[in-house]
Amino acid sequence: MRGWRSIGEHRKYKRGLREFSPHDLRRAYISVLLDRGVDLATAADLAGHASPNTTKRYDRRGERARHAAAEAIVVPYVGPRG
Repeated sequence: MRGWRSIGEHRKYKRGLREFSPHDLRRAYISVLLDRGVDLATAADLAGHASPNTTKRYDRRGERARHAAAEAIVVPYVGPRG
């Protein structure tokens, strides 16, 4: 873990970030998976979580993802019958 921490500290310094932890890498990994359309159950498995509910806490996509999901649903309109 010291190696990751050293890399993180170096990156933090170069980017002017205040805080950085190895957990931030985990959060970023899960966020990228979800952003690229990997389903929650698969992301949970790849992250080593026993439950997708744990993985769900890492989801930082917010409203943008919900709107995109709603837009992906296509409901054909059939005019009035008569």
